[in-house]
Amino acid sequence: MHRRHGSYGFDAPWALAGLLAGAVLLLALAAVSLVLDVPAPGVVFLFGALYTLASAASQLYTTRRGRFAVWHEELRRLRGDERLLDLGCGRGAVLLLAARRLETGRAAGVDRRRGRAARANAEAEGLADRVEMVTADPRDLPFEDGVFDVVVCGRTPSVGERAVEEACRVLRPGGVVLVAADVRHSAAYEAALRRLGARDVRRRDLGWRHWYGGPWARTELVEAVKPSG
Repeated sequence: MHRRHGSYGFDAPWALAGLLAGAVLLLALAAVSLVLDVPAPGVVFLFGALYTLASAASQLYTTRRGRFAVWHEELRRLRGDERLLDLGCGRGAVLLLAARRLETGRAAGVDRRRGRAARANAEAEGLADRVEMVTADPRDLPFEDGVFDVVVCGRTPSVGERAVEEACRVLRPGGVVLVAADVRHSAAYEAALRRLGARDVRRRDLGWRHWYGGPWARTELVEAVKPSG
C-alpha cells in the first residue's frame, strides 16, 4: 500500500473525544477511590477507564490505518480500466485508493458538501487527473443509467437505501456495488439489493481493522452484481 500524502481527518471526532474524556474521568475517579481507601469502586473505575481507552484506540486505528488497509485489499479486484463512483466520498479516502488502481479508468466522487478537501487530497496524491468531484445528493445522482462499472461506499452516514437504488440505476449490467455499512444498517442494504433484483448478493464482516470502538460497532461489506437482463 502506498504512503498517503493527503489529509483524511478523523471519523466521528466528537465520539473519539468523548471516549478519551470519559477515560480521563474514570481514571480520576479510580485515583480518588484508591486515595480514599475505597478499593472496590476504584478497581471498577480503573477497568472502565482501560476499556474506554481500548475503544478509543480501536476507533483511532480504524480511522488512521485500518480502513485504508481493508479497502486496499477490497479494491485489488479492479482491472484498472473501470469507471468507478464513490457515494459520499468525504475527503476521498476510498475514492483515491480506487483511483490509484485506475491507470486507464476514471473515478467520480459524489458528496453533499463541496469537495474541496477531496480535491486537495487528489492533488497531494498526484491523482487529480483520474478523479472528478460532483456536489450532489447520493439519493438523486446526476448521472445517466448504466454509466459506471463499479459503485463503492465507505461507511457514509448520509447514504441510505434510496442511495443504494440510485447506485444500481447508474451501474451498467454486470457492474458491481460495494457498500461498507455499520452492522446496524448492513442487513437493510442487503435486503434492498435483493429487492432490486441484484445477483450474487452477500454480506460479510470486514474484521477488527474496521471496528469503530469494538465489535459492537463493526463494519460489514454488502456486495452485489447488477443483472445483465
